[in-house]
Amino acid sequence: MKFKSNISLAFVMLIFFSCATNPFTGKKTMALPGTENSSLFPTAFAQYNQFLGENNVVTGTKESEMITRVGQRIAVAAERWLNANGNHDYLNDYKWEYNLVKDETINAWCMPGGKIVFYTGILPIAQNEAAVAAIMGHEVAHALANHGQQRMSAGMVQQGVSLAGNIAFQNDENIALYNQAFGIGSNVLGMLPFSRSHETEADKIGLILTALAGYNPDEAANLWRRMGAASGGKAPPEFLSTHPATTTRIANLEALAPTAKSEAKKFGIKSFRPVTPY
Repeated sequence: MKFKSNISLAFVMLIFFSCATNPFTGKKTMALPGTENSSLFPTAFAQYNQFLGENNVVTGTKESEMITRVGQRIAVAAERWLNANGNHDYLNDYKWEYNLVKDETINAWCMPGGKIVFYTGILPIAQNEAAVAAIMGHEVAHALANHGQQRMSAGMVQQGVSLAGNIAFQNDENIALYNQAFGIGSNVLGMLPFSRSHETEADKIGLILTALAGYNPDEAANLWRRMGAASGGKAPPEFLSTHPATTTRIANLEALAPTAKSEAKKFGIKSFRPVTPY
């Protein structure tokens, strides 16, 4: 039992000393060994290049140029915010890249380190550049808040606790019951709420970046109304989902928009680009 207690203590100490404060959230976040930017970014960059080589990248079109233009503005907004808040070197290892990929999937994503993909399938729902900026801001926020790093660290913690439980129980029947209960409980009560909190966090940060880039943050809620309509209302219950319910998200975005506008005013931005269809 002493051996097991020592393992538990070492595990807790590892988590405690692997936390760092993120400038965008102000929170201490886990960065367990193997999830540091120095390890994570090169792997993400290699995976991104592989993805581009295996998919149909759209270049030389108005849409692809818009994705690059919006992405660059969001990146500049992030740098302005960081510099103003005393974090001048935060983006040193980021290698921004923006690509439009021909795919009917309604999605966009940003890998750790700033590698971004928009699928053409999301453009008809976005409808305008301000909505593209809201999507871009949200996805970039995931990378800036180190959400990928945190998910990896949380997964490692989940595996570690699972292993500790398997060591603690002495017979196969108890181990099987533990694994079943822990698998369901750690996901429903742990990993899924963790993921939903990241989505809400990315919405908040993303709205500020959208406003700092000169786009009206009010359009984010309108975007999600269109996203909800496109889904036909088909979604799992919120407590079983990695994302907040669409209605929850719209309400959050509407509540957060005034804060984003106030933040933009601090940087001299008092009006936004017109919201017009592209």
